[in-house]
Amino acid sequence: MERTEYNLIIIGGGPAGLAAAVAAFDAGERSILILERENRLGGILNQCIHNGFGLHTFQEELTGPEYAQRYADKVYEREIEYKLDTMVMHIGQGEDGCKHVMAVNEKDGLLLLKAKALVLAMGCRERSRGALNIPGFRPAGIFSAGTAQRLVNIEGYLPGRRVVILGSGDIGLIMARRMTLEGARVLVCAELMPYSGGLKRNIVQCLDDFGIPLKLSHTVVRIEGKERVEGVVIAEVGPDRKPIPGTEEHYDCDTLLLSVGLLPENELTIGLGAQMSRITNGPVVNESLETSVPGVFAAGNVLHVHDLVDYVSEEAGLAGESAAAFIKESGSSPVSRVPVEYSGGIRYTIPCSVDPQHVGKWLKFRFRVGDVMTNRKVVLYLDGRAVITKKRRVMAPGEMEELVLTKKALDEHEGFSSLAIRVEEDV
Repeated sequence: MERTEYNLIIIGGGPAGLAAAVAAFDAGERSILILERENRLGGILNQCIHNGFGLHTFQEELTGPEYAQRYADKVYEREIEYKLDTMVMHIGQGEDGCKHVMAVNEKDGLLLLKAKALVLAMGCRERSRGALNIPGFRPAGIFSAGTAQRLVNIEGYLPGRRVVILGSGDIGLIMARRMTLEGARVLVCAELMPYSGGLKRNIVQCLDDFGIPLKLSHTVVRIEGKERVEGVVIAEVGPDRKPIPGTEEHYDCDTLLLSVGLLPENELTIGLGAQMSRITNGPVVNESLETSVPGVFAAGNVLHVHDLVDYVSEEAGLAGESAAAFIKESGSSPVSRVPVEYSGGIRYTIPCSVDPQHVGKWLKFRFRVGDVMTNRKVVLYLDGRAVITKKRRVMAPGEMEELVLTKKALDEHEGFSSLAIRVEEDV
């Protein structure tokens, strides 16, 4: 067993972990270790060979591997230590306040590591078919969209020739295009909800441009075939999300791709005892992205599922800077808490609470709404006074929303005791 102490350990070497490490280093921290379970840095971006990444961060359009390489190069240039093929098994907190990390890899065996601070950047995983309760056998030909993406882009295999996609998340939409370009025929994309869970640009570029129908308020009710998928039946659902008898449609196909949502990878977080959000399935964090466990920070898809990787990097940069500041200040954390209240269709906000005395130059709130809304305005209130008003012609669950509270506004309302974000009618 190897015992090593670091000031900061970052769990996950994807876009969030890399950005956090770079930001912490640039903030003056030098004792940093990144733990990554794959055999290379970059995380899920390594299999996302389509473009559309980096427009906000680098002001140019990059593929996923190119974006990941930009941040990996920053890590290499700073000579930040990292371990690949390393699985973190457990994290805990000692009586001395230090964080204990148990990890394992083939080269070192069992690793017992200690750190003053942690950044959680484990990303997210796909929901499985088992969570959907679709009747039928367990034939070959059923894949999550992310698995299909890896098979096509990394392994060089085509999962099937006639494809039905359940769910309209961004990965599913992108795989509809990818499978079509590889010679498969995508018959339909069925979505349980009355709106798509993906970005509008992906609906246009991945479905509309290839003539692939998107059927909202539809779901798969039966999978046919025992050895291999031979067909699926989809049906329209009512407001109660239950299939409507008589609306069934049969599709002859050999492949079903599931794009039915993402879940933050938070088994380690839960084991640590951090307070969790029932809405995001991620930890509850403050303005520094610190969890309820002092010195443990979270960013990226492990915190809440993002739509753009650029926002992941920006958020992780704040987590890295905050972790470096925590270490420099010898483990002091803000104790004053103003909860962020929200209403009008907002499902959650990040951060969940704010210390008025601990806010820097600006404070950014990110949130999602629970339904498609038109002609609305988002208003941020401090002590009951409207400080920010942002008009939105259309808001949808698939698009992340944000509000930025500037330093000027903070100074004008110094020591506020209540903060609320509300979606209101724009009349």
